Amino acid sequence: MNTVRRGAAALAAAAVVFGTGAALALPAAAAPSPAPSTSGRADGLYGTNDPTYDGVWRQSYAFLAQRGAGFQPADLAVDWLLDQQCADGSFSAYRADPTVPCDAKTMRDTNATALAVQALGSVRRESMFPEKVDKAVKAGDGWLRSVQNKDGGWGYTPGGPSDANSTSLVVGALGATGIKPGSYTSVEGRTPYDALLTFALPCTDKAGAGAFAYQPDKTGKLLANADATAAATLAGLGKSIVSTKASPEQSPTCQDLTKPTAERAALNGASYLAKALAKTGHLTAPPMPGSTDTTEKPDIGNTADAVLALAAAGATKEAQPAVEWLEKNSAAWAKESGPAAYAQLILAARATEADPREFGSADLVEQLNALGPEPKTPDTSAAATSDDESGFDVWWIIGIGMVVGVGIGFLVSGRKK
Repeated sequence: MNTVRRGAAALAAAAVVFGTGAALALPAAAAPSPAPSTSGRADGLYGTNDPTYDGVWRQSYAFLAQRGAGFQPADLAVDWLLDQQCADGSFSAYRADPTVPCDAKTMRDTNATALAVQALGSVRRESMFPEKVDKAVKAGDGWLRSVQNKDGGWGYTPGGPSDANSTSLVVGALGATGIKPGSYTSVEGRTPYDALLTFALPCTDKAGAGAFAYQPDKTGKLLANADATAAATLAGLGKSIVSTKASPEQSPTCQDLTKPTAERAALNGASYLAKALAKTGHLTAPPMPGSTDTTEKPDIGNTADAVLALAAAGATKEAQPAVEWLEKNSAAWAKESGPAAYAQLILAARATEADPREFGSADLVEQLNALGPEPKTPDTSAAATSDDESGFDVWWIIGIGMVVGVGIGFLVSGRKK
């Protein structure tokens, strides 16, 4: 998912280059970075670029993509991620010296924590130290609950205003680790879905019918944001970034209900994404804050996220032109951006039943695996989907009771801002 992590690096770069203090609520494209080397770091971290803003994020994304491809990350890589966790269960973007305990000055990050929790949950069964991993997952889930906002959602940092991306990431992580996100109620009795619905635009909105906003702007107005829409579509459907193609297929439509549900809002979001992709086969990114270049450029990461969301909503047909566009145009971007980019493409390909081993001219799985410690041989007897996804989708069917005029296939499968 092309969420807050991509923006952290981009906004930091913008602040250095342009001397501006960009707000986290603004979407941004990925910051340029040196091409990663063809081998991973000796300490277990994926990629060789500066991990200051995305170390935990890219490591976690790599794990989820590898599990989706049937690989088990190396124990060295799993140990690296475990060492990044603070004693209270939270994660920061990156801790250069994990032997130094986290304190009040440590910048805890709900996005890094949510993705790390989901990634660790996906590898624990085949880990060399499953009890340690299980303890880390439970601690991370507990910390996320402790920083839930009154409206039921989460912000990028504890205490920050809720946003659609962060809330969706946490929903995905909780569900994927066997917890009903709906049971996480705030002190005012609000659930994460209550928060998500506050970011949904109505179908009557001319500019963004069915979309989700990242956050309300300064005037309280909701503005369509494709990144937030892709994230919230997955969360509203009860799915995470390791989702697979939903069945039966159905073209998404936008429909306002008198009493809205997260699922209906998610399908409205899929409708928005389908229309946005239909124009050019890809999404675009706004210019970086302060840049003299005002032209919009293709946003490959968000396009991959939109493809994943559409497949999860049963709209694989609408996603197919974007898959073909990605196959032709993503290779250089992935090489420049590193592990998380390869992971996004692998998960998008997997969701649409494209072959990540032959994605255009690239073997995405081989290229990702080369950026870190060699993973364990694929276990063909136990597909990654068996434990990486079922925990999320099963509770949704039996526990949330939100099936509104949609086939059950929508709810059963097999996210730097």
